[in-house]
Amino acid sequence: MSYLHTAFLSNLSGWELVLIFAVILLFFGAKRLPELSESLGKSLKRFKKATSEVEEEVRSALDTENTKEEASTNKNNTESNACSIDDNQDDSTKA
Repeated sequence: MSYLHTAFLSNLSGWELVLIFAVILLFFGAKRLPELSESLGKSLKRFKKATSEVEEEVRSALDTENTKEEASTNKNNTESNACSIDDNQDDSTKA
């Protein structure tokens, strides 16, 4: 679907874009056009802000998950080292 959208935009020439803009100007009028462009700009700003907030939430969730995995891995390594030290002490007391 995005291929059709991109193909449509690449086939427009400069004069066709001017004609589309003129039709929009006639349809909405000169007074409403700045208001429409301002509201479009605000909408895009809100959308970008929302997407960046979602990205930050996902990254922080991944970071906390990675931190938990590293902590559990370090804990398991520490426990295995402690067991091996205890085993060595038991072997030395037997001899």
